[in-house]
Parts: sequence; C-alpha cells; structure tokens
Amino acid sequence: MTTSDSMIVFDRALVRRRRDRAVPEFTDHSFLFDEIAERLADRLEDVRRSFPTALDLGCHDGAMGRVLAGRKGIERLVACDLSPEFARAAQGSVTAGIAADEEFLPFAPASFDLAVSNLSLHWVNDLPGALLQIRQALKPDGFFCAAMLGGETLFELRRCLYEAEMEASGGVSPRVSPFAEIKDAGSLLQRAGFALPVVDSDTLTVTYADAFALMRELRGMGETNTVLARRKVPATRGLLFDAARRYAELYAEPDGRIPVTFQVLYLAAWAPHESQQQPLQPGSGQTPLGRALKGH
Repeated sequence: MTTSDSMIVFDRALVRRRRDRAVPEFTDHSFLFDEIAERLADRLEDVRRSFPTALDLGCHDGAMGRVLAGRKGIERLVACDLSPEFARAAQGSVTAGIAADEEFLPFAPASFDLAVSNLSLHWVNDLPGALLQIRQALKPDGFFCAAMLGGETLFELRRCLYEAEMEASGGVSPRVSPFAEIKDAGSLLQRAGFALPVVDSDTLTVTYADAFALMRELRGMGETNTVLARRKVPATRGLLFDAARRYAELYAEPDGRIPVTFQVLYLAAWAPHESQQQPLQPGSGQTPLGRALKGH
C-alpha cells in the first residue's frame, strides 16, 4: 500500500526518533497514556466477548498490555510501536513486542480477535490506509477499539504560538501538530470496511505551572511537532517567552496555573461478519409509508 504525497503531513522518521528519545524518562510523563489505557479497558468490559489474540498498536511502554493482563480472555497479546525502543520497553507486559509502522503492518490477514490503539494513530499520515490494514488483520467479527487525540487538543498553546509568531514575523508555520475531527472519524471507519462504527469523545483538562512546563511534558511524552511543513529552525527564545506570557494572560486560573486541553476521540467498530445486524434492504419494509405517517 502506498501513501500519496498529498497525505504526507508528518515526518514519520522524526516521530520514531522522538519516541526513541522519550523512552528513558517516559514514566515521568506517561500519565495521559496510563489514564486512557484504563478508559479503553473499561470500554472493552462492556463488550461481552473474549479475545484470545490481541494486538496493541502503537504500544509506547506497554500501558495497554499492563491494563489488559488477565482480562477479556486474552491469551496472546502482540504489541508493536514505530519506535524500536518502545517496542522493547513493552515486552515485559505482552507476549511479543515488535517494531512496526502503523502504515505498513506486517501481520497476515485474520490474525487477531482484537486490535486496540492507545493515543498513537494521530501521528499516522494515511489514516484510511492504516484503518484498512487493521481491519484486514482482524478475524471476521473481530473488534477494534482505539483512542486518538482530537482537534481541540492543545488549542490554547496553538493560539498563543500563532499570535506570538504572527506578531514577531508577520507569518506563521505549524507549531502544533494537527489532529483529527470527530465528524470525520466515523466515515473513515466505514471507508476502511468496518461494520457498526461508533465514535465519541472526551475532554481532559490538565493544569501546569506555566507553558514551559507543558512544553517539557510534551517533549517527555514524545509528542512534539513533527509536521513536515514546520520551520526547521527551533523557535527563538523570545517567541517562546511571548507565547508563554500570552498563555498566562489569556488562560491562567486564579492560582496562576494554566489549563491544557486534551480532546480524546474513541473509535470502536467490528470487522464484518454475517452474524452481525444488517440494515434492511430498500423496499423490504412491510408497512406503507402513508400508513406509518398517519399513525403520528
């Protein structure tokens, strides 16, 4: 599968390097991944099925594997990550940890009963293609459950960097990576051939001492900007201080701390199977429309 040039937004090699660098101190910055892993696992508890073989896609340090251990009948859990260092870090909580790119999955068709992904798919260039490959890796009636960052994430930081750079240079470059919108997620699942897609969102607000503490956190997560169109020179000290000042002036709470928004999109869908509920064929209704309307 190839990715067209028009879809190439992120520098995937840079995503990998930044994740590799984040590994040694990742546990100091992994709170969001740990929290969303718990929330994804809770959602899986609502599915009355067991999943003997499972895939953790974009595993980071294995938070998903640790939460799923001993649950949902999972006997074999394969974890993969674009970062070889993260794949190695996750090995202790899974059956196997491998380095693999979400855009070029190495798995045979119908390999897994379950595929989960915890805050990784927002770095994928060809998201429709990645979802298609995930669906193909699932067995018929296999389940897909994922969380990814949505469009409202870091809107405060994005605004402040934009305004500071516009004032300093009269133009802007992408300083915060773009994120998917909830209105697009369901149609992407359908395009990939999934059945019964469901998408919803949640918003987490976290506070930091200042914008610099937030930037250090993002670096520790391995979540800093990798947009290809970004300026390749680092932001100047003056630009960052101006953005931090704006952040405090616009958003600081009474105690002086700044709020940070993380919007999380939750995606759930099934690989098609004949046992699943199907929509009725057009014209197969038993009640004439006129009679139905008269009843209201």
